[in-house]
Amino acid sequence: MGFAVHIRKAKLSDSPFIAELLDQLGYPIKKEYIYNKLQKYKHDSDEKLFVAVGNGSVLGFISIHFIPQIALPGDFARISYFCVDDKMRYNKIGSKLEAYCEKIAKERGCDRIELHCHARRKPAHRFYRNHGYIESPKYFVKML
Repeated sequence: MGFAVHIRKAKLSDSPFIAELLDQLGYPIKKEYIYNKLQKYKHDSDEKLFVAVGNGSVLGFISIHFIPQIALPGDFARISYFCVDDKMRYNKIGSKLEAYCEKIAKERGCDRIELHCHARRKPAHRFYRNHGYIESPKYFVKML
C-alpha cells in the first residue's frame, strides 16, 4: 500500500461505497437504504459509522453502537458491521479501524467491545483473536 489511510466519520456521499462493501460481506443492500440509515445515524449519539479512506476511495468501514450497562460502571461498545474492501485486505486497514474503535470506546467510558462474527468467517476470527478479542461461547438470537 503506497498511500496514506485516514479514518473519518461517514458522509451521506459514502453510501454507495458502504453498500458495495456490505455486498462483499453477503448483504446485498441498495445504496438508498444506506443513505437513509446514515441520515438516522446523524441524530443518534450512540450510533457511529466511520470509514477508512485512502487514495481517494473508501476502503473500509466500521459501525459502532454504544450500550449503557446498569450493573457495571463502564458502558460497552458493540461493533455492528466491519468490512475492508476484499482487494485491500491484509494492508492494516482493518487494524486501523479497530484501533480507532477502541480509542472512541475508551473516550466514551466503555470497559469492553463486543461483536458477533458468524462461524463461517474464519479469517475474521483470526483477525479478532490477533487484536485481543476472546470468544464468548453463548449468543442467543430471537428473530422478530
